[in-house]
Amino acid sequence: MTQLSFLGDKPSESMSWTGNRERALERLELFLPRAGRAYTTSRNYDFGPNDRSNVSCMSPWLRYRLLREQEVLQAVLSHHSYSDAEKFVQEVLWRTYFKGWLEHHPSVWSSYRKDIDRVLGQCAQSSELNKRYASAMLGETGIECFDAWANELIEFGYLHNHARMWFASIWIFTLQLPWQLGADFFLRNLLDADPASNTLSWRWVAGLHTKGKKYIARASNIEKYTDGRFSPNGLVDNPDPLREDFDHPFQPLATADPLKIAGPVGLIITEDDCNAETLSMPEKPVGICGLHAIDKRSPLEAGKPATAFAVEVLKDALQRSQAHFECPVQLQT
Repeated sequence: MTQLSFLGDKPSESMSWTGNRERALERLELFLPRAGRAYTTSRNYDFGPNDRSNVSCMSPWLRYRLLREQEVLQAVLSHHSYSDAEKFVQEVLWRTYFKGWLEHHPSVWSSYRKDIDRVLGQCAQSSELNKRYASAMLGETGIECFDAWANELIEFGYLHNHARMWFASIWIFTLQLPWQLGADFFLRNLLDADPASNTLSWRWVAGLHTKGKKYIARASNIEKYTDGRFSPNGLVDNPDPLREDFDHPFQPLATADPLKIAGPVGLIITEDDCNAETLSMPEKPVGICGLHAIDKRSPLEAGKPATAFAVEVLKDALQRSQAHFECPVQLQT
């Protein structure tokens, strides 16, 4: 099939991610002309790792707040009308929605963390389950598209959003593996791995987030939106959604007390906010520490691309913060 082109005389575009704000701003500037109608018509196509011309690929920087949602949307809406850029705006705001939803339903995260230990224990006790689990992670299931995405995730730390949905659906309904293990696989390997977006997206595919509303990976959909690269056979086409016999109650957020500081101030930068220059500090910090905690995402080892990117991002955050606040910094891993 003829590959669609969205860049005029530039037919394809591979991506690499450098963990600094300068590179993030360059990517934003490059993508701005494509964030309107071109994005709306082409965003669902996964052309593979050698052609990311139709999507922004900004999620790794957004996850660490090297780019902020607000500045991205302001830039896009300065180039496009809202009606033209509506789909892109919605995609950016999905992350904001998931972050807020998980904050108000914290038992989802605590339950997931307990489940990881439980299902890993099941794998240790069942050689059959452990074999199927290992085959999925190694890309040895025999489902060509799934295996390609598994290898792509390990190598690059990134998957197209549509491929993530297909992958999760096949993992849950066709391979019948615990969704928690799939969510953990993503959390360990994605450059943009975010506890809220990742956990709730896997739950949505499974039919747990919006109860009874599952997402099914269909061969015809995969063939169309991979531009004919894949045409899988044997996918389950009408499974029941997963269910859980309890609800996760809404919890209001605690009201923050006014910040009262007496004495010297120190600043800790974590993976959740690497844009400290935008903070409104009551006092200038006397020192800044960056905490890298990617090894706490899972009982299992994080992927090399994800780990390297996280460390690079924190180093960049510390360098920028040191210049902005004019104080000593230290990275703690």
